[in-house]
Amino acid sequence: MRLVANARMYAATADAAAAWNALFQWLSQASGIDLDVIDHGFPKPMAELWQRGDLGCVFMCGRPWRRADPRPVPLAAPVPAAAGYGGEPRYWSNLLVRADGPIHSLEDSFGGRLGYTVEESQSGFNALRHHLLRWRTPQRPRLYRDSIGPLHTPRGVVRALLAGEIDIGPLDSYAFDLMLQDPDDPAHGLRAVASTEPAPIPILVASPGLGPGTAERLRTALLASADDPAVRPILDRLLLERFAPVDAARYDILERWEEEAIASGYPEPV
Repeated sequence: MRLVANARMYAATADAAAAWNALFQWLSQASGIDLDVIDHGFPKPMAELWQRGDLGCVFMCGRPWRRADPRPVPLAAPVPAAAGYGGEPRYWSNLLVRADGPIHSLEDSFGGRLGYTVEESQSGFNALRHHLLRWRTPQRPRLYRDSIGPLHTPRGVVRALLAGEIDIGPLDSYAFDLMLQDPDDPAHGLRAVASTEPAPIPILVASPGLGPGTAERLRTALLASADDPAVRPILDRLLLERFAPVDAARYDILERWEEEAIASGYPEPV
């Protein structure tokens, strides 16, 4: 059976999408596993992709991965190359506003309109909600007058900010890095006023029914990719240092953040 590959979560620009496709083509050759790179663009739900039985190498956010039963097979986690990532497979959410607007701190945005992507997203919902917990008090249970979403994707957040539909919104730090590579990208019209704590980054997964030998061949190739001179230019285009093994226990923090928010009576970031 031929398997599918998709990097929609981090196909943040046309160049990034092309680079991911090139990486998947290399992975197919290096692993000896036939991979078909498929399109699964918005508005198709990400859950529809993750539920397929023929996943060979697909990005999946940590929250839905932990919730899935059976859980997709983890292959590898990307390690962004910028110094702020510390050589670790982690990321955070940048809380963004319009660069030409009046908001210069997170506190300046309180009372305005907050955007979010989807409830299942770590970077676009859970990290945001957890970060805002420290400012909520019994006297101020709501920080914003409106919580606007789902905006579905990082691009949806960018568009809503630039259109003036929201005043502040969260964006996956690695996706934002990829956007800023293009000098003409609209994301240059935004700036960060805060960042959440780092969390384990989304991972590449395969279907849970995949044979262990097949998954291991894909995993081995990904983990060795940074040492292949043919792949280094692709990783550079993707702003990646390497791929790392997935430590499943590190993703427990995503559930703890959710539990803390629910216990505090904060089901939605508002």
